[in-house]
Amino acid sequence: MILRLAAATALALAAPTAAQEISAANLTETVRTLASDQFQGRAPGTIGEERTIGYLIGRLQALGLEPAGTNGSWTQPVALLHTALGEPSKLAFARGNTTTPLVQGTDIYVSTLQPADVAAVANAPMVFVGYGVTAPERGWDDFKGADLKGKVAVFLINDPDFVATKGEDSVGKFGGRTMTYYGRWTYKFEEAARRGAIAALIIHDSDGVGYGWNVVKSGGGENYGLVVPPEQRTSLALQGWISGETATKLFADAGQDLAKLRIAARRKNFRPVDLGTRFDAEVPVKHEVVQSQNVLAKIPGTKRPNEVVMYGAHWDAYGEGRPDEQGRIYRAGANDDALGVAGLFEIARNFKAAPPPDRTILFAFWTAEERGLLGSEAYAQSPLYPPETTVANLGLDILQTAGRAKDVVLVGKGQSTLEDDLARVAAKQGRTVSVESLPERGLFYRADHFSMAKRGVPVLLMMGIAGASDLVSGGKDAGQKWVDDYTGKCYHQACDAWDASWNLDGAIEDISVFYRIGDELARSGKWPGWKAGSEFKAVRDASAAARN
Repeated sequence: MILRLAAATALALAAPTAAQEISAANLTETVRTLASDQFQGRAPGTIGEERTIGYLIGRLQALGLEPAGTNGSWTQPVALLHTALGEPSKLAFARGNTTTPLVQGTDIYVSTLQPADVAAVANAPMVFVGYGVTAPERGWDDFKGADLKGKVAVFLINDPDFVATKGEDSVGKFGGRTMTYYGRWTYKFEEAARRGAIAALIIHDSDGVGYGWNVVKSGGGENYGLVVPPEQRTSLALQGWISGETATKLFADAGQDLAKLRIAARRKNFRPVDLGTRFDAEVPVKHEVVQSQNVLAKIPGTKRPNEVVMYGAHWDAYGEGRPDEQGRIYRAGANDDALGVAGLFEIARNFKAAPPPDRTILFAFWTAEERGLLGSEAYAQSPLYPPETTVANLGLDILQTAGRAKDVVLVGKGQSTLEDDLARVAAKQGRTVSVESLPERGLFYRADHFSMAKRGVPVLLMMGIAGASDLVSGGKDAGQKWVDDYTGKCYHQACDAWDASWNLDGAIEDISVFYRIGDELARSGKWPGWKAGSEFKAVRDASAAARN
């Protein structure tokens, strides 16, 4: 009965019309459906996923799109490794004859991406590696040839110039307050694994990472990764964070001053520091392979079908959690990202009501974004359409629901020429472009478009929490209040639910901007590019022949 009702709703919402507009009623109905209890928070590998995939396919069929998945299907399989840590039998720092026990979630937070029954680190030496950056193109190397095999790498979060002051070596080497990929925790874990470390720990700093310790520990010891062959598995038995207070004590016990080492790490001559301390851990692990799916649909191009304009949003949310104060257990992601999914349906409906495009338009509904951009990464590793001839990726991930804005917020200034298109199309709506207000949070690297960017595809992200919109009613103060209320109370929580008080007028304008940009690309021979200084430009330039 549930699926029949969902299918009936899909047919009612999908009927194409001649009007080229985004419907608030359609957006609302889609979000209310996907965020309802019947979808159980849309976690990968659950009944919630099964219902979500069926609903998405039903909607896409009703819209008249064609399947674009594996072997002509609607989906692309994505095998996920799911791990969950149990109660540690050992978790401590040791120095000489002194052992400092650690409490998971309080002093330290760790997880694993190894499919082993026990995550074990036996008396491994700990080495402070500063920011842990190897960037030859920027003249920066924190490692200086240090051997990390079998050791524990301890990192600072963000980039070497994040808090640098005038005269320090790192000033101007990276992005200043704007985080580069070198500043992301994902890069640091990857770099530690490339060097054979057995564990990697990042010192938590709310300013540097952009969120508090409560967000760090909210994973509950769980982790997800793509299933890979044994020879490709990470060397890290454990990876995670040390609280700021615990790190300060760790360094002091080792005869080091963490505050002074933070300054030293901003110099080119910084060298790794052996802390004379060992990390000892033995933690039981439950692990399983979860079968999940991306959903892919297309509108074929009539003149250049092999050139693809891609839209993306993630269908997954956080599934079931502890009851909140209202007793809600499903973290259903109404805004993050059911509203983005609803936006893609509306964009597809408008394209179907218009003349057929010259280029193929691909709609990607990703799994496991909330688990580390895994669905989009799986696609990028095994693309069904070559990235060399993918024109652009336009991603919707969280839209503001506080009404019309005088501006649109740009994430990742200076990256691609698509930002120029954004400014031009927004101007036709009478709006300007504002730059994200907290670029140190690295939002450009934290959504599914990033998987495509790493393969050279020019990208553009619409994300409502990137900055305070200048709302028509209430200005920047009202825009900041919306961001603060959402991120402070409901981000990844059960209260990210549909609310009758939502004003979707601003979201509609943002979705319309992305429709217009994609429409222009789909009906032209234009190839967006990366701007000088972007770390993705070289990858795209190397495939130029495929686009000539």
